[in-house]
Amino acid sequence: MINAKIFLFLSHNNNIIFIIVLIIAFSYFLFNCIRLISFLKIGKSEKRTDQPFDRIKKVLIIAFGQTKLLREPLAGLMHFFIFWGFVILLSAILESIGEGIHPQFSLSFLGWSYSPLVFAQELIALLVVISVLVAFCRRLFNPPKRLQGHSSLDAYFILGMILFIMLSMFGQNTTKMLLNETHFTNLRFVSIFAIPIFGELSKGTLEVLYHIFWWIHIGFVLLFLNYLPFSKHLHVLTSIPNVYLSKLTPKGSLKPINLSDETLTKFGALDVEDFTWKQLLDGYTCTECGRCTVSCPPNITGKSLSPRKVIVDLRSRLMEKGPLLLKKIDISQPAEIGSVEKHPLQKQLIYDFITEDELWACTTCMACVEECPVMIEHVDTIVDMRRSLVLNESRFPKELQTTFQNLERNFTPWAFSSASRADWAEGLNVPLITNKPDAEILFWVGCAGAYDERAKKVTTAFVKILRKANVNYAILGTEEKCTGDVARRAGNEYLAQMLMMENVSILNKYNVKAIVTTCPHCFNTLKNEYQQFGGNYEVIHHSDYIMKLITDGKIKVAKKLEAKITYHDSCYLGRYNEIYDSPRQVVSSVSSDGILEMKRSKDKGFCCGAGGARMFMEETVGKRVNHERTEEALALNIDVIGTACPFCLTMLSDGVKDKGAEKVQVQDIAELVANSIE
Repeated sequence: MINAKIFLFLSHNNNIIFIIVLIIAFSYFLFNCIRLISFLKIGKSEKRTDQPFDRIKKVLIIAFGQTKLLREPLAGLMHFFIFWGFVILLSAILESIGEGIHPQFSLSFLGWSYSPLVFAQELIALLVVISVLVAFCRRLFNPPKRLQGHSSLDAYFILGMILFIMLSMFGQNTTKMLLNETHFTNLRFVSIFAIPIFGELSKGTLEVLYHIFWWIHIGFVLLFLNYLPFSKHLHVLTSIPNVYLSKLTPKGSLKPINLSDETLTKFGALDVEDFTWKQLLDGYTCTECGRCTVSCPPNITGKSLSPRKVIVDLRSRLMEKGPLLLKKIDISQPAEIGSVEKHPLQKQLIYDFITEDELWACTTCMACVEECPVMIEHVDTIVDMRRSLVLNESRFPKELQTTFQNLERNFTPWAFSSASRADWAEGLNVPLITNKPDAEILFWVGCAGAYDERAKKVTTAFVKILRKANVNYAILGTEEKCTGDVARRAGNEYLAQMLMMENVSILNKYNVKAIVTTCPHCFNTLKNEYQQFGGNYEVIHHSDYIMKLITDGKIKVAKKLEAKITYHDSCYLGRYNEIYDSPRQVVSSVSSDGILEMKRSKDKGFCCGAGGARMFMEETVGKRVNHERTEEALALNIDVIGTACPFCLTMLSDGVKDKGAEKVQVQDIAELVANSIE
């Protein structure tokens, strides 16, 4: 009797109660959204709203097309259906909210489009239920490596809420069809299957069940909404904006520090307020899916770096420090006697959350960025923290001390005199641009190509190709300096900019228009970063250039190499600049058997371990990255490993030697072609 009276009261006042609940739920949600946005204001300003059409295109492809997630087919499809389920089922949620305000509300006023919408709601809800159940089973019985050892309670709670939202919607539709024949339609092909379960119930009981299902449905929707700001699933709200606001400048470019700004008192990023608001938004958007970490070469080989942890730590630190910064808490008073706990404002992101070892383990290979489904920019964030260590505190691995000194004195990372930079060309009659100002192409040799004994063979091989094709080229000779790549990725922005501006001055003096280089690191820096300092050139990697010479018939392959060949993708050529096909085409042009692909290739390629200035640092923790890559190549039982980068050439040559597989040759594509042309 009491229950009947309660139900009678609720049914008569359902709309009033719901409106109150709705106002409270949305007010609390809005309050927390404003709170989170206020924390972003702590970050530095950054323009991320230019080129709106390009940004919308990226949203359509990555956010709505789910292209990054679909790189992992099973998980990608599950997420695809869940994502589109929420997009399409927003209409069902809006209809339920409308019914809560006015019982007769319906979207049927949409006319002819309402019927396909009803069918789509049923279909997508079914796919969401299946996806959620598969996700539950996958996490429970066969979790992927990226989720192993990582807390899943939040994920289970979210999946559970999604399941209840879907099932209660089906229950709501079924009871509604039984109560009102006008709603009875075969388009609700899933809900109709539950009719036999409720078909014998009285109208009064069906009304009770309908209201129960309705309240469960809308209750979990509002609970889900208000849980998001406190969950890693906050990405439901931030992922689309984060994709829209992702950088449109070349992937391989780092944002420069304005060193001429006399108001700057520190450089790089030591704590949350030193990052831009967009980098802080990255923290909100991280789904903790682990795709970045399981693709990270240092992490795979046993180092402490986890790109996921770096971004999650950034978010955790913002949640801790953000409220205190906004309240302007005073910490000038000493800590209580006997207290060993630091005040949150006395902590720092680096040291208290992220260690130096984590930051210096990064090879800047961009695998984490490539795999991230929500366009988080891990590498830029890591380099900003390196900048803080180097420029503010002069803290960096001891090996880099020598590297920096060499760059300052000799303009090369190695301890060779700048006066000997062109010694490799002795006897080869290589023209200098001072003597040949009308050269169509400037051959940028690079430090490795000028000084490293192994890389010098690649340089001479490329010169042979240029001559054979009668290319009008020249080199800078001793006027060439390191492009600054090593210094910049190591966080020494001051030294990097010094080298860059000096090179730009020299290049502009000779009115250089087109540059060809055999080094992807030089290629990336010259092409994507020199324009920041007034250097605008057509920069071509030798893989593209050689392929064009072959296509144009300027060089002809006279003999094919009868050997099994695999090709290793340089990170700075591949993921940074999306050059995958031309080096393979070059190798295929000289190979009688084509190319055997490694499992991790192209945009999933595995780093050699030399990027991010790691070429000049010792690797003492875990397995060597180059050993991991070499083993993958050797497993194919090949005769030759093809490369298109002097760093990769060195690392893989060392790997082959360390593995006792000297019979396997490691050769640059220029060497393969030079040995095969007429």
